[in-house]
Amino acid sequence: MEQQQHLQVESTSRSSSSSCSRPDHNHRENNVKSSTLSACRFPLTFRETAAACGVVLVFALGLIGIYLSLPDSDYSFLKFPKTLEDLRLLRDNLERYTMDYTMQVLVGYCAVYIFMLTFMIPGTVFMSLLAGSLFGVFKGVAVVVFAATAGASCCYFLSNLIGRPLILSFWPDQLVFFQNQVAKRKSRLLNYMIFLRVTPTLPSAFISVASPLVDVPYHTFVIATSLGIIPIAFVTVRVHIVIIRSVF
Repeated sequence: MEQQQHLQVESTSRSSSSSCSRPDHNHRENNVKSSTLSACRFPLTFRETAAACGVVLVFALGLIGIYLSLPDSDYSFLKFPKTLEDLRLLRDNLERYTMDYTMQVLVGYCAVYIFMLTFMIPGTVFMSLLAGSLFGVFKGVAVVVFAATAGASCCYFLSNLIGRPLILSFWPDQLVFFQNQVAKRKSRLLNYMIFLRVTPTLPSAFISVASPLVDVPYHTFVIATSLGIIPIAFVTVRVHIVIIRSVF
Protein backbone atom coordinates (compact mmCIF):
# COMPACT_ATOMS: atom_id res chain seq x y z
CA MET A 1 0.00 0.00 0.00
CA GLU A 2 2.75 2.41 0.89
CA GLN A 3 4.57 1.49 -2.30
CA GLN A 4 1.47 2.30 -4.38
CA GLN A 5 1.13 5.69 -2.68
CA HIS A 6 4.80 6.39 -3.35
CA LEU A 7 4.34 5.54 -7.03
CA GLN A 8 1.30 7.82 -7.24
CA VAL A 9 3.26 10.71 -5.72
CA GLU A 10 6.11 10.21 -8.20
CA SER A 11 3.74 10.10 -11.17
CA THR A 12 1.99 13.24 -9.92
CA SER A 13 5.28 15.09 -9.52
CA ARG A 14 6.42 14.01 -12.98
CA SER A 15 3.20 15.15 -14.60
CA SER A 16 3.35 18.47 -12.78
CA SER A 17 6.99 19.01 -13.77
CA SER A 18 6.25 18.14 -17.38
CA SER A 19 3.30 20.51 -17.40
CA CYS A 20 5.52 23.23 -15.99
CA SER A 21 8.23 22.62 -18.54
CA ARG A 22 5.85 22.69 -21.50
CA PRO A 23 5.01 26.41 -21.15
CA ASP A 24 8.71 27.22 -20.96
CA HIS A 25 9.35 25.15 -24.07
CA ASN A 26 6.41 26.75 -25.86
CA HIS A 27 7.59 30.19 -24.79
CA ARG A 28 11.05 29.54 -26.25
CA GLU A 29 9.50 28.31 -29.48
CA ASN A 30 7.34 31.43 -29.70
CA ASN A 31 10.40 33.63 -29.14
CA VAL A 32 12.28 31.85 -31.93
CA LYS A 33 9.32 32.19 -34.28
CA SER A 34 8.84 35.87 -33.48
CA SER A 35 12.54 36.61 -33.95
CA THR A 36 12.50 34.73 -37.27
CA LEU A 37 9.46 36.65 -38.44
CA SER A 38 11.01 39.98 -37.41
CA ALA A 39 14.23 39.10 -39.25
CA CYS A 40 12.31 38.18 -42.41
CA ARG A 41 10.11 41.26 -42.24
CA PHE A 42 10.85 44.03 -44.74
CA PRO A 43 12.82 46.70 -42.83
CA LEU A 44 10.92 49.72 -44.26
CA THR A 45 7.37 50.73 -43.54
CA PHE A 46 4.97 51.62 -46.32
CA ARG A 47 5.45 55.35 -45.74
CA GLU A 48 9.23 55.05 -45.81
CA THR A 49 9.11 52.96 -48.98
CA ALA A 50 6.82 55.51 -50.62
CA ALA A 51 9.20 58.34 -49.66
CA ALA A 52 12.18 56.47 -51.14
CA CYS A 53 10.25 55.75 -54.35
CA GLY A 54 9.33 59.44 -54.55
CA VAL A 55 12.97 60.47 -54.35
CA VAL A 56 13.88 57.95 -57.08
CA LEU A 57 11.05 59.29 -59.25
CA VAL A 58 12.27 62.89 -58.86
CA PHE A 59 15.81 61.91 -59.87
CA ALA A 60 14.53 59.84 -62.81
CA LEU A 61 12.40 62.72 -64.11
CA GLY A 62 15.35 65.09 -63.80
CA LEU A 63 17.64 62.76 -65.74
CA ILE A 64 14.99 62.28 -68.44
CA GLY A 65 14.59 66.04 -68.70
CA ILE A 66 18.33 66.52 -69.15
CA TYR A 67 18.41 63.78 -71.78
CA LEU A 68 15.54 65.37 -73.72
CA SER A 69 17.29 68.75 -73.67
CA LEU A 70 20.22 67.35 -75.66
CA PRO A 71 20.17 67.79 -79.48
CA ASP A 72 18.97 65.01 -81.75
CA SER A 73 21.76 62.52 -82.31
CA ASP A 74 22.82 58.92 -81.75
CA TYR A 75 23.29 58.46 -78.01
CA SER A 76 23.97 54.74 -78.02
CA PHE A 77 27.38 55.53 -76.49
CA LEU A 78 25.68 56.85 -73.34
CA LYS A 79 26.13 53.89 -71.05
CA PHE A 80 27.82 53.43 -67.74
CA PRO A 81 31.54 52.64 -68.28
CA LYS A 82 32.68 49.36 -66.76
CA THR A 83 36.16 49.19 -68.30
CA LEU A 84 38.79 51.68 -69.41
CA GLU A 85 37.86 51.01 -73.03
CA ASP A 86 34.23 51.93 -72.30
CA LEU A 87 35.50 55.04 -70.56
CA ARG A 88 37.59 55.98 -73.60
CA LEU A 89 34.63 55.62 -75.97
CA LEU A 90 32.41 57.67 -73.68
CA ARG A 91 35.08 60.34 -73.35
CA ASP A 92 35.66 60.60 -77.11
CA ASN A 93 31.97 61.12 -77.79
CA LEU A 94 31.30 63.45 -74.87
CA GLU A 95 34.28 65.70 -75.64
CA ARG A 96 32.58 66.82 -78.85
CA TYR A 97 29.36 67.62 -77.02
CA THR A 98 31.18 69.40 -74.21
CA MET A 99 32.57 71.97 -76.63
CA ASP A 100 29.13 72.77 -78.11
CA TYR A 101 26.80 71.99 -75.19
CA THR A 102 28.92 72.62 -72.13
CA MET A 103 26.06 73.43 -69.79
CA GLN A 104 23.97 70.37 -70.71
CA VAL A 105 26.94 68.04 -70.29
CA LEU A 106 27.90 69.67 -66.99
CA VAL A 107 24.38 69.44 -65.56
CA GLY A 108 23.95 65.88 -66.82
CA TYR A 109 27.30 64.82 -65.36
CA CYS A 110 26.49 66.29 -61.95
CA ALA A 111 22.99 64.80 -61.95
CA VAL A 112 24.27 61.29 -62.67
CA TYR A 113 27.05 61.62 -60.09
CA ILE A 114 24.65 62.87 -57.41
CA PHE A 115 22.13 60.12 -58.24
CA MET A 116 24.79 57.41 -57.88
CA LEU A 117 26.01 58.71 -54.52
CA THR A 118 22.52 59.26 -53.16
CA PHE A 119 21.57 55.62 -53.69
CA MET A 120 25.07 54.20 -53.09
CA ILE A 121 25.46 52.90 -56.65
CA PRO A 122 29.08 51.76 -57.15
CA GLY A 123 31.19 53.20 -59.93
CA THR A 124 31.64 56.87 -59.08
CA VAL A 125 35.39 56.41 -59.51
CA PHE A 126 34.80 56.13 -63.28
CA MET A 127 32.81 59.35 -63.16
CA SER A 128 35.69 61.05 -61.38
CA LEU A 129 38.12 59.75 -63.98
CA LEU A 130 35.89 61.07 -66.75
CA ALA A 131 35.84 64.58 -65.29
CA GLY A 132 39.50 65.13 -66.11
CA SER A 133 38.93 64.66 -69.84
CA LEU A 134 35.72 66.67 -70.02
CA PHE A 135 36.61 69.65 -67.85
CA GLY A 136 40.38 69.63 -67.29
CA VAL A 137 42.25 69.15 -64.03
CA PHE A 138 41.15 72.10 -61.90
CA LYS A 139 37.63 72.43 -63.27
CA GLY A 140 37.28 68.65 -63.08
CA VAL A 141 38.32 68.61 -59.42
CA ALA A 142 35.86 71.42 -58.65
CA VAL A 143 33.02 69.58 -60.41
CA VAL A 144 33.82 66.29 -58.68
CA VAL A 145 34.01 67.93 -55.24
CA PHE A 146 30.70 69.72 -55.81
CA ALA A 147 28.89 66.66 -57.14
CA ALA A 148 30.33 64.34 -54.49
CA THR A 149 29.42 66.73 -51.66
CA ALA A 150 25.90 67.21 -53.05
CA GLY A 151 25.42 63.46 -53.51
CA ALA A 152 26.68 62.69 -50.01
CA SER A 153 24.36 65.38 -48.61
CA CYS A 154 21.37 63.85 -50.42
CA CYS A 155 22.35 60.46 -49.01
CA TYR A 156 22.62 62.03 -45.53
CA PHE A 157 19.10 63.47 -45.65
CA LEU A 158 17.62 60.35 -47.25
CA SER A 159 19.20 58.22 -44.53
CA ASN A 160 17.80 60.55 -41.90
CA LEU A 161 14.38 59.78 -43.37
CA ILE A 162 14.54 56.01 -43.97
CA GLY A 163 18.07 54.88 -43.14
CA ARG A 164 17.80 53.55 -39.59
CA PRO A 165 15.93 50.28 -40.31
CA LEU A 166 18.14 49.57 -43.32
CA ILE A 167 21.46 50.12 -41.58
CA LEU A 168 20.34 48.16 -38.53
CA SER A 169 19.48 45.27 -40.83
CA PHE A 170 22.70 45.26 -42.87
CA TRP A 171 25.45 46.97 -40.80
CA PRO A 172 24.55 46.77 -37.09
CA ASP A 173 28.11 46.12 -35.87
CA GLN A 174 29.64 48.89 -37.96
CA LEU A 175 26.98 51.30 -36.72
CA VAL A 176 27.78 50.52 -33.07
CA PHE A 177 31.50 51.00 -33.73
CA PHE A 178 30.92 54.31 -35.54
CA GLN A 179 28.58 55.56 -32.82
CA ASN A 180 31.14 54.81 -30.09
CA GLN A 181 33.90 56.56 -32.02
CA VAL A 182 31.75 59.65 -32.61
CA ALA A 183 30.80 59.77 -28.92
CA LYS A 184 34.48 59.67 -27.90
CA ARG A 185 35.43 62.51 -30.26
CA LYS A 186 32.66 65.03 -29.78
CA SER A 187 35.13 67.84 -29.14
CA ARG A 188 37.23 67.00 -32.24
CA LEU A 189 34.49 65.61 -34.44
CA LEU A 190 35.36 67.65 -37.53
CA ASN A 191 38.96 66.38 -37.53
CA TYR A 192 37.75 62.82 -37.10
CA MET A 193 35.24 63.10 -39.98
CA ILE A 194 37.90 64.57 -42.29
CA PHE A 195 40.18 61.68 -41.32
CA LEU A 196 37.46 59.18 -42.24
CA ARG A 197 36.93 60.83 -45.62
CA VAL A 198 40.62 60.85 -46.49
CA THR A 199 41.40 57.33 -45.27
CA PRO A 200 39.62 54.03 -46.03
CA THR A 201 38.88 53.34 -42.36
CA LEU A 202 35.16 53.08 -43.10
CA PRO A 203 33.42 52.89 -46.50
CA SER A 204 32.45 56.29 -47.84
CA ALA A 205 28.86 55.21 -48.51
CA PHE A 206 28.53 53.91 -44.95
CA ILE A 207 29.73 57.23 -43.53
CA SER A 208 27.09 59.12 -45.51
CA VAL A 209 24.31 56.76 -44.42
CA ALA A 210 25.32 56.38 -40.78
CA SER A 211 26.26 59.99 -39.94
CA PRO A 212 22.72 61.29 -39.31
CA LEU A 213 21.95 58.20 -37.21
CA VAL A 214 24.87 58.78 -34.80
CA ASP A 215 24.13 62.50 -34.36
CA VAL A 216 26.83 63.93 -36.61
CA PRO A 217 25.67 67.53 -37.30
CA TYR A 218 25.10 68.33 -40.96
CA HIS A 219 27.47 71.31 -41.00
CA THR A 220 30.27 69.09 -39.65
CA PHE A 221 29.38 66.39 -42.16
CA VAL A 222 29.33 68.68 -45.21
CA ILE A 223 32.56 70.52 -44.29
CA ALA A 224 34.41 67.26 -43.65
CA THR A 225 33.07 65.75 -46.87
CA SER A 226 34.01 68.68 -49.09
CA LEU A 227 37.51 69.00 -47.61
CA GLY A 228 38.19 65.27 -47.41
CA ILE A 229 37.19 64.62 -51.02
CA ILE A 230 39.61 67.18 -52.51
CA PRO A 231 42.78 65.00 -52.36
CA ILE A 232 40.97 61.93 -53.72
CA ALA A 233 39.31 63.97 -56.47
CA PHE A 234 42.60 65.49 -57.55
CA VAL A 235 44.30 62.09 -57.70
CA THR A 236 41.53 60.42 -59.73
CA VAL A 237 41.19 63.33 -62.17
CA ARG A 238 44.94 63.56 -62.62
CA VAL A 239 45.32 59.80 -63.01
CA HIS A 240 42.87 59.73 -65.90
CA ILE A 241 44.80 62.43 -67.76
CA VAL A 242 48.02 60.48 -67.25
CA ILE A 243 46.32 57.31 -68.53
CA ILE A 244 45.08 59.11 -71.64
CA ARG A 245 48.56 60.42 -72.47
CA SER A 246 50.29 57.08 -71.85
CA VAL A 247 47.74 54.55 -73.12
CA PHE A 248 45.21 56.18 -75.42
